[in-house]
Amino acid sequence: MNDPEAKPPDTLDNQVLADIGYKPELKRNFSKLQMFGIAFSIMGLLPSIATTLSYTLPAGPYGMVWGWFVCAFCVMSVGLTMSELGSALPTSGGLYWWTFYFAPDKLKRPLSFLVGYSNTLGLTGGVMSIDYGFAQIFTSVIIVATDGRWNPSKYTVYGIFAACVVSHGCVGSLGTHHMAKFQTMCIFINFAVILVVMIALPIGARNRLNTGEYMFSHIDNLTDGWPDGWVFFLTWLSPIWTIGAFDSCVHMAEEAADATRAVPFGIISSIGACWVLGFCLNIVFAAVMPHDIAPLLNTKFQQPMAQLVYDCLGKNWTIGIMCIFFCLQWTMGLSNVIGASRQSWAFSRDGALPFSTFLKVVNTKYSNPIRCVWGNALLALALGSICMIDATAAAAIFSLSAGGNYLAWFIPLTLKLVFGQNKLTPGPFYLGKRLSIAIGTFASTYLFFAIILLQFPGTTAHPDKLSMNYTCVILAGVWGGCLTYYFLFAHRWYTGPKTTVDVVDGVGESSCESIELVDESEGEKKRVVNDYSTSHSTSQTTLE
Repeated sequence: MNDPEAKPPDTLDNQVLADIGYKPELKRNFSKLQMFGIAFSIMGLLPSIATTLSYTLPAGPYGMVWGWFVCAFCVMSVGLTMSELGSALPTSGGLYWWTFYFAPDKLKRPLSFLVGYSNTLGLTGGVMSIDYGFAQIFTSVIIVATDGRWNPSKYTVYGIFAACVVSHGCVGSLGTHHMAKFQTMCIFINFAVILVVMIALPIGARNRLNTGEYMFSHIDNLTDGWPDGWVFFLTWLSPIWTIGAFDSCVHMAEEAADATRAVPFGIISSIGACWVLGFCLNIVFAAVMPHDIAPLLNTKFQQPMAQLVYDCLGKNWTIGIMCIFFCLQWTMGLSNVIGASRQSWAFSRDGALPFSTFLKVVNTKYSNPIRCVWGNALLALALGSICMIDATAAAAIFSLSAGGNYLAWFIPLTLKLVFGQNKLTPGPFYLGKRLSIAIGTFASTYLFFAIILLQFPGTTAHPDKLSMNYTCVILAGVWGGCLTYYFLFAHRWYTGPKTTVDVVDGVGESSCESIELVDESEGEKKRVVNDYSTSHSTSQTTLE
């Protein structure tokens, strides 16, 4: 029997958001399935594996298959921990908001400022790297079609990249109901293409398929000086790059219906789908790959995946499949622009970004922070120009995406683990105290290790200036610059998350937690009481 006092889902969502301190400004057009769709679309399983195949091939089929499986298991622990927070505190600000909530008083502002900027730049770096990947796959199609006679200049590649970014800015400015429907379409297209590739490649290579023993146990080491064990860890770079940006579900929380459930559903289901399907795809690739891997890595097509498909299916199939790949890559970039713009909008709403007053405005006709959409697009264009220096500079700036996001995940999840066990009132998705601590500890350990892993040269233990991995320089510059900016200037005006609603009346001390925020309109400190237990229990009564 329905509860006569039950509230509509939108009312419950907006009440939870008001408890956090924000008034609703975006329309809740995204269902649970579409929340899965936006994260799964950004991951873009097939094109992402295609563009990161050079990380896994040097370890041979064993590293390709099992490196994916083990690393994806680790990523799932991060997703489970993040889902707890997304269920309890569903706001577009997400990571930096949680950091402010859990951090000790003296560290609240600088750490939330660092996390917000690292996340913003990481997501924008993701837009840049995905769209540059689009340009590379696009040019590889032409190279295959001309049998390697055409070689694009770096300016040609950048021009294609820039056109892709601009197209994402235009389409990303449409109404959110169009974007929600687009995510549903992307789900079916991605699954269909994955199925086609998994069937077509083994058929094309049916006369030379590798044995199961070779696929699951053969180890290669095509690096210069790295031991076999470390080469296995380097294969993790492929799933690290691919199974990322699931925090986009957090940033879309204020546009999700039944956000306390939709956010964790989107995170966990997208990671799980990529874990299983990616494992299956890597098994297929291991089954059809040649024993001599060097020609794949040194292919004239500039994409190992293009060479692999060419060897199995021939020229025409390769052109067709790679065309599908760059179309999927385009959808990845669009979804990433959408997610990144919501993070930038939330950070602007709290006054942290330059030109925040301008950027935080929501277009009421389309219910879309269009200014942030274009702000992210323009920043991606600027970052992409660095890729024209050389391949080493391009690899370094690409690392901004994974490194920036991993730090932005590591800090709030670790703070919650250390300081938040008795502070957080769980949402509908909760692992239980013991399991939450165990999985959270594992997730933080993995994130710390992955951040270190990203700093290492992938091909040689004896790097020179060309083979050196300059990720450490880029990330140190970004993180150091953020903190320097905060302590020199931003500490004067950045006070942490602001409230955009009036103070919510409190309830009993035993059932709530509070956080000190700053009211945007009056500039005076207030105590906003977060009665999540009441909101969530009402939600469960209504929807179950």
